[in-house]
Amino acid sequence: MSHETAATRNSVFTPFNVVAGIIVILGLFITAVRFTKGLGATTNLSDNNPWGIWIGFDLLVGVALAAGGYVTSAAVYIFGMKRFHAAVRPAILTGFLGYALVVLALNYDVGRPWRLPYPFLISRGTTSLLFEVGACVALYLSVLFIEFTPAPLEWLGFKKARAIVVKLTMVLTIFGVILSTLHQSSLGALFLIAPSKLHPLWYSPYIPIYFFITSIIAGLSMVIFEGSLSYRYLKHKMDHHHIETKDDLALGFGKAAAWVLTGYFMIKVIGIAADNNWHYLASGYGAWFLVELFGFVALPAFCYMLGVRENNIRLIRWTAAWTVLGIIVNRFNISMVAFNYHLPSSERYFPHWMEIGISVFIVTAGLLAFRFICTRMPILYEHPDYEPH
Repeated sequence: MSHETAATRNSVFTPFNVVAGIIVILGLFITAVRFTKGLGATTNLSDNNPWGIWIGFDLLVGVALAAGGYVTSAAVYIFGMKRFHAAVRPAILTGFLGYALVVLALNYDVGRPWRLPYPFLISRGTTSLLFEVGACVALYLSVLFIEFTPAPLEWLGFKKARAIVVKLTMVLTIFGVILSTLHQSSLGALFLIAPSKLHPLWYSPYIPIYFFITSIIAGLSMVIFEGSLSYRYLKHKMDHHHIETKDDLALGFGKAAAWVLTGYFMIKVIGIAADNNWHYLASGYGAWFLVELFGFVALPAFCYMLGVRENNIRLIRWTAAWTVLGIIVNRFNISMVAFNYHLPSSERYFPHWMEIGISVFIVTAGLLAFRFICTRMPILYEHPDYEPH
């Protein structure tokens, strides 16, 4: 019995659990400060910079990286790529947790979070892009929840309820793709009202298209990245089918990501030409724009191509991680780095340490929730009572 107690203690006090526990405690403390002393005590936001890292990272990045749900569902159920079926549940779970955490983060950023339902119940601002984004995110979160429910229903043994939800798969997938197309592009369209604040190299009338295409890139790369981490740390929860198809998944999604990245690179260059912004490339912002364009678009496109051609799974996985970082850089550039670029450095926004702490806390909560669900529910394996014949 003493040996069992020691083993249990060692399994609980792992380095990850200790670090995660510290982050959660610190996050709860900052949460208490935020909701007792307000935004002024926990953020560096101002009238010139009303949106900070909670929007730039928690919302814009979070929604983009959660796009793996609709991308994978569309590939498997609409385009008939059944060989990628093993990736559907992890992608749906990642998308569901991502959107749920986006809604959680909005409660920190909004001055009066209890009034979040106000636009839907009292004053419907249907001409506002934010209304469209909020409506689509709320609806898509509901769709993702329903798409996720077969796993907990199998875990609980509710076979009849699970059978009903499975019959709705195609309808939910189509509905989810439509909603994702709307709000992924509308997040970019929000910046169309700020042509004088966003640097011309990042501002474009095509920015809604840019946001939608980059969400596809983020979804494809995030599925590969999340699958790599799951295989490394949760391999004991995978069945033989998930283990056998992991390399084929990386190759297939890597090939798709290479095509989409190449197309995105081309339309970005076309966008510069259409707006005649070539002269801005000679500035400091132009140099950073070229770093983003070549370092986080052209380079991963080439690496994905090389990895697929050489059947180099390791290169594809590292490229996926680099591409995810590129999506973060792109959203940061648009929402913070290139936003209010004309202001002096003393008036520019830089996040308060508590803002960063909350963002790290939310990401940690997502990781803990993902691990908790995957270790208990049939996410990375087929439930023996429901295995396909």
